[in-house]
Parts: sequence; C-alpha cells; structure tokens
Amino acid sequence: MTPLPKVEVMLHEPRAGRLAAWGNALLAGRVSPDEAAQRVVGSDSVHRVVGLPDEAGPVGLTLALGRLRTLGVVGLRVALPVPGHPLGLSGPPAFNEAALTAGEAVPAQGASLGLVPEVREAGPAGDVLTEVVWRCLPSRQAPPADVPSLGEAERELAEVLRDVTADLAELDVAGAGPVARAQLDAYRARTERERRLLAPGYPPRAVRVLELAQRVGALVTIATDPEHGRAVSAGQIGARDRLLRPVERTARRARVAAYNSYLEERERQQG
Repeated sequence: MTPLPKVEVMLHEPRAGRLAAWGNALLAGRVSPDEAAQRVVGSDSVHRVVGLPDEAGPVGLTLALGRLRTLGVVGLRVALPVPGHPLGLSGPPAFNEAALTAGEAVPAQGASLGLVPEVREAGPAGDVLTEVVWRCLPSRQAPPADVPSLGEAERELAEVLRDVTADLAELDVAGAGPVARAQLDAYRARTERERRLLAPGYPPRAVRVLELAQRVGALVTIATDPEHGRAVSAGQIGARDRLLRPVERTARRARVAAYNSYLEERERQQG
C-alpha cells in the first residue's frame, strides 16, 4: 500500500499560500509592496527570487513582485502536489518536477512563469535562520490539475468529515479521542495568535474554507503522529490510513481552492 503523503505542512501555512495571497493583494493595489513582502516572509529570515527574466542574479521579494507585474502577471495561484496527485499544476514537466520536490509552488496567471521555493536553514537549535530562495521557472498557462471551486471544496470537506468521523471513533485511533482534540485545540489557539488568514481582497467564504481545511489537515497530522496514536497494529494502521487518505486529499484540495479563489472571483466578475 502506498503510504500517506507527508502532511507536516498541514500544521503550518504553506509559503506558497502566503506568497500567492499577499502577492494578489499587492497586484490588486490593496497593500503596499513593503507590507506584502513582510507578510510573505513571516518568521523566515529572508526571501529572494532567482531566475527572473532579464535579472542576472537574485533579487529581493519586493523588487521581484514588481518585476512580475511588469512581465504581465495579473494573479498568483497555489499548487500543493504530492506523488500521484499533481494538485494545482499545469506543466511543463520541469516545473511540475520542481514543484513536486518542494511540495508547493506558485504558478502565475498572465505570464508563463511560476515560482518554486527552496528552503535553506542554518544555525544552532533555537537560533535557526531560514532563507527561502524562490526559483522562477517557465510554467504553462492552462487550467490547473484537480482544483475544485470554492463551493465544491467546502461541500467536499463537510462530506468527508461526515463519512469518516464515526469510523475513526470506532477504530479508536488518534484524531478521534480527547488527546487528539486537545492537540487540535492547541493548534487552533496557536494559529489564531500567530497569523492572519489570507489577505485583503479574498472573499469571506475563502477564509472559512481555508480555516476548516487547515483544521482538518491538522487532524490528519495528529492522527498519523505515533506520539498521539493508538493504532499500533499493522491492521489498525492500514485501516487508519485508508480512512485518512481521502481526508488528506480533500483538505489539500480545499486549501488550494481557498488560495486560488481570488482569481476564481476575478474571472467570474470579468466573465
């Protein structure tokens, strides 16, 4: 059986999500370049972009976002692919491969470009400096793979939770019991203190879907963590993974739909 994809990212906001959300707000004129760059960097040390057309070397994030605008970029999407599920990608193969390695990417709308993060960490424990290098690569202007509409994503989340909650409780695995719920509550409290969901210009429904998707993703992460799990036999682990696989996939699809809803709404208004 193919193991569940690594879902540690579900406990954190993906960098691709921050870049797309605040990049879209900047492109729409809703935030300043400095605020957008600050929000994208977050707790990292620095973000740089390499490979921009007509730029010989790395440039800062503020300059890079302005450069993308002059190149014709009108919006940014999010891709969160895993092996066997190229979620949000549209090619070409080189871009898809880089995005799959990173587990995330930001395809642009309006110009055949995309950004893929490479994370570098250095320093002792407790004082780690995180540098993110975004590689600008050719990306195909085509419908992204397997991305639902915001409404579809919200319905799918509700359905998958309804379908698996009772089975998880009956199986008595992590994610259904009081310890897991306490962990999930702690995660929610931490994320509410530390960050703001999405950016100006996103519809309220997108915030609601993203919040639910991240909570569901956190549930999957906690449920598959041996520290909190009680599914110890091979049979229990297999049953748990079969139940959680569609949950993890649905949560990732919903996250991408939420981040991409800015362009979904823009296209709806223009159409």
